[in-house]
Amino acid sequence: MFDVIVAGGGAAGFYAAIQIAEQNSNLKIAILERGKTVLSKVRISGGGRCNVTQAKFYAKELVDGYPRGQKELLGPFHSHAPEDVIAFFEERGVPLKIEEDGRIFPKSDSSQSIIDCFLKEIEKHGIQVLKNSSVKDFSRLENGHWQVTTMNKDYKARILLLATGSNARIWNMLQDMGHSIVPPVPSLFTFNINDERIKGIPGISVNASVEIPPKKIFASNISVELKSAPKQHPVLESEGPVLITHWGLSGPAILKLSAWGARILENYKYNFRAVVNWTPEYSTSSMEGYLKEVKEVEAKKTVFRTQAISIPKRLWMRLVAASGISKELRWGEVTKEQLKNLSKQLTACSFKVEGKSTFKEEFVTAGGVDLKEINFKTFESKLFSNLFFAGEIIDVDGITGGYNFQNAWTGAYLAAQEIASRALTVTT
Repeated sequence: MFDVIVAGGGAAGFYAAIQIAEQNSNLKIAILERGKTVLSKVRISGGGRCNVTQAKFYAKELVDGYPRGQKELLGPFHSHAPEDVIAFFEERGVPLKIEEDGRIFPKSDSSQSIIDCFLKEIEKHGIQVLKNSSVKDFSRLENGHWQVTTMNKDYKARILLLATGSNARIWNMLQDMGHSIVPPVPSLFTFNINDERIKGIPGISVNASVEIPPKKIFASNISVELKSAPKQHPVLESEGPVLITHWGLSGPAILKLSAWGARILENYKYNFRAVVNWTPEYSTSSMEGYLKEVKEVEAKKTVFRTQAISIPKRLWMRLVAASGISKELRWGEVTKEQLKNLSKQLTACSFKVEGKSTFKEEFVTAGGVDLKEINFKTFESKLFSNLFFAGEIIDVDGITGGYNFQNAWTGAYLAAQEIASRALTVTT
């Protein structure tokens, strides 16, 4: 018999358990983890550095990083914000740093610093961590307590907090109990593109803008966001670093698009067009005007060797070739049509996307427990008392840059405050 069982040995689960113990040291708390190791997602996040949170210190700015959950998280972020997370870690001997793009990491540049901090706190507070304890079932007993069945044994607790992430089995159990589950779809994925213009030049990163042109879609699979069919989706656009990879396009701008368009792109079966402007400061027409000036000034030089725009040389040469311009052609010999083509390649470079790639360990989903069924002052279920949620189990997901961790910390904190205060009034 435990006072509190936390299902899920990830970021949200550990943060919640520690916060509960901080508030009430007399409680018997257990974390159930289905795997052999805990905090695996923390370990690999941010390329192994752990992107702890985002340097958006005003709640109204912070919520802009959440395609789903903007309205619901506004209040919670006033209660537990990035500065509170920073204080939590730094007070426990883990100094953090803010990078130019607003991402916040440990100064050690190692996720192990965060993991060691959590493990030390767990030991300090006597919180039990039960590994290889995959939750097979949970149910509410007549006295209002919870029974949790794992692979090995049954446990009982007065309060149950679910921080199980995108676990389909847990979602199915909640649905069977009466909770509404928004169907999960992938978020934060890269675009698979087979195109000669970017083939063989992986590793190139350009600050660009990307747009997914609207087309007619039918709302049968995305009724959560589109209420009638057919209709066009809103223009999906993003700006930031675009990374050319072995399989297509990635980078923050692409990942941000995949998050905002998660349900729409799933409806397309991940077959659509992505238009990249490699030079966001120019439109197609202004680029054409600029290239005409270059043609006058650099008439005797070859287009291939005279890089008129500040983009990586290998990409410049690919786009020049795609415009129908040969290696020997001089600027003065470029036709009006070729100039138009080059302008378009630079500012409206259209790619056919055929599929997506996700990294299993960093997999993020859009979907989960319907937000209407959660009390966002406490992150408690509106349907069942003493049942709480934290992290990705609910229908909240953020763009890349520490937003998903911040959702986990905030939900875990508010749930912990309520659990600890409630437990104080109840004797075991």
